[in-house]
Amino acid sequence: MNSEASVQRAIPRRSFFQQVSTGLQGAALTWLLQQDLYAEKKPKPVRQTPVFGPQHRPRAKSVIHLFMNGGPSQMDLFDPKPYLDKHHGQDYFEKIAGEVEFPAQAGAIMRSPFKFEQHGESGMWVSDIMPHLAKQVDEITMIRSMYTTNLTHEPALYKIQSGSEFTGHPALGAWVSYGLGNENQNLPTYVVLDDPRGLPVNGIENWQAGFLPAQHQGTRFRATGSPVLNLKPDYEQPSAVTQLERDLITRLDRIHQRKRTHHHQLEARLSSYALAARMQIAASDALDLSQETQETQQQYGIDQPVTESYGRRCLIARRLVERGVRFVQLFINSQIWDTHSSIAANLKKACQRTDQPVAALLQDLKQRGLLDDTLVMWGGEMGRLPIAQLAANKDASKSGRDHNKNALCTWMAGGGMKKGLVWGATDELGFAAVENRVSVPDWHATMLHLLGLNHEELFISRNGLKERLTGVGNDPQVIRGILA
Repeated sequence: MNSEASVQRAIPRRSFFQQVSTGLQGAALTWLLQQDLYAEKKPKPVRQTPVFGPQHRPRAKSVIHLFMNGGPSQMDLFDPKPYLDKHHGQDYFEKIAGEVEFPAQAGAIMRSPFKFEQHGESGMWVSDIMPHLAKQVDEITMIRSMYTTNLTHEPALYKIQSGSEFTGHPALGAWVSYGLGNENQNLPTYVVLDDPRGLPVNGIENWQAGFLPAQHQGTRFRATGSPVLNLKPDYEQPSAVTQLERDLITRLDRIHQRKRTHHHQLEARLSSYALAARMQIAASDALDLSQETQETQQQYGIDQPVTESYGRRCLIARRLVERGVRFVQLFINSQIWDTHSSIAANLKKACQRTDQPVAALLQDLKQRGLLDDTLVMWGGEMGRLPIAQLAANKDASKSGRDHNKNALCTWMAGGGMKKGLVWGATDELGFAAVENRVSVPDWHATMLHLLGLNHEELFISRNGLKERLTGVGNDPQVIRGILA
């Protein structure tokens, strides 16, 4: 019995699984055979061939995306506006009425409750609620002139994450995975470190593969405990036996897959299960922070309750890019930056959770020589308005700021970026970007460019269109002025 068909007849499924158990792999193959073995055959579609590998010399090998979902307030963090101080309390609603999501709560012009100072050799302005990042400004490019197209969280999140305001489109990391593949075969290309306190708005759709092959979606790692549930088998057995079982399962997988070449999700699943087997050692090692010195852990704030969670994930992000992971994305639970009320207290709390870990990440990457080829990106999906959003009881001390799609601040640092640069400007209120305006597709195109990818050539054909991260019919431009 030398043929593959003979092998299948000689090892019935039921007998095989009664005798062989390899934890995750055995369970995975059981599920696959149950779901797909007798699946109805469909006509084989035309396979699309994407462009893999850099298309020009990359400046960055990896990306760490510090996504501050909720909409950080630009005029309270990085874009000071003396006009707001001078005209505090004056009515301005009628001039921007069409840009206010909650007009019934709209108030007058509101000054920032925080103080600004210039920092570093660059003299970059930073609010006093970000004292740690203020020490790192000479490493970053601050973009003050970014804008988006929707002032509601759900579509704005889809836009910043995928280039489209609608669900079903691939996320940033999925496009990077699709275009570049992995440098470390034992870890995912795209890792998501979401907040243990809860998912962000839009949930797991923030890291979906959309219409790209499913293996490009983000892989969620837990910051504490086992990084991936059911990663390891329940019991240990001799390595030689484990390897024989894996080899046999791999052979059966290949037989199964060759008969179902039209099942692209099957291909993705098999790739995922094979990766999971390889991750059993690599993922646990990458997330083992006991290997880090106490000094490093304190630098990230892991020893403090307020910064422990985000600091842990920032340190894990560094360890992952150190090991060749292409795209690491950090999320905050719910919307801590969505400061509709009590902005003086709530924005300060958001900074207290994230400021020290983010600054430590930049400093640590630089000290280890990793910042030169790691692109760090910080920002949210929208900005805030220069007028107050009043509390229900009209208490001015409880005022916040409503959503704003016309201006937001974001910053980038590391691989290929100029240092200590402020790019673009908003109007005197901070309401709208007016100088060197940067669209979301421009920002996407720039990120891809730094990774060695041409945003026009990175596409997948779908329904007669060449679908791209930067959209169809857009004219995005790489922001050359911020590149080193």
